[in-house]
Amino acid sequence: MERFKGKVAIVTGGSDGIGRATVERLCSEGAHVVICARRADRLAETQAAIEASGGSVETQVLDVSDAEAFAAMIGDVAERHGRLDILVNNAMSVHYGPLLDATLDDWREDFAVNADAVFIGTREAMRVMIPQGSGAIVNISSTTGLRALSGMASYSASKAALIHFTAVAAMEGAPHNVRVNTIVPGQVATPATLAYQEMTPDTADATTAAIPMKRSGQPNELAAAITFLLSDDASYITGVALPVDGGKAVQLYMP
Repeated sequence: MERFKGKVAIVTGGSDGIGRATVERLCSEGAHVVICARRADRLAETQAAIEASGGSVETQVLDVSDAEAFAAMIGDVAERHGRLDILVNNAMSVHYGPLLDATLDDWREDFAVNADAVFIGTREAMRVMIPQGSGAIVNISSTTGLRALSGMASYSASKAALIHFTAVAAMEGAPHNVRVNTIVPGQVATPATLAYQEMTPDTADATTAAIPMKRSGQPNELAAAITFLLSDDASYITGVALPVDGGKAVQLYMP
């Protein structure tokens, strides 16, 4: 398929995990993708792999919590390419630990990446997309933004804020054919998750067993849902928060 032929996309945090799988899917379907992330080595490896597969991609080393730099990058991409069709706000920050041990800096860092940067990215993308008369944005939340999980106060709160922000942005974009949606992943086998599971195998086994489908999601499964919402196949869908979590978000757990 070439659902995204001629489209210009930006994916934040696109050098591994869900972001990279999304970049690969977009490129395989004809998009030119600009990836931003903090690590130059991972960006270089991702770019080389995608270009070797025939994809069209460019990279920028960027911390999205730098609001001014992030806004400037979006404007630069739109100016150089003459358009911006897609934005995936995927970059994330997570601090673990009980509230009594958390610091205000921890709280602010998670909100800076998970909520503030989504606001900046969405606002700047819509400044291009609304005059253009088209565009699609997908923000990446988490099931922890829907359900409480001890030890993840700042991450959960920021991901919950993102869901409602997306709904408001969707209402403002709708009259201009700019769609804004949220994907709500559950446990996904990203490099970070797998590394954590290796350190805590008993907890990992119990967590996986508690998922109704009894397995972790794969990055490509998330990418399939993200690219669906970005595509014209979802042309009448905006403002949704779509769980992709093996049934976890709707589960009534009875111990």
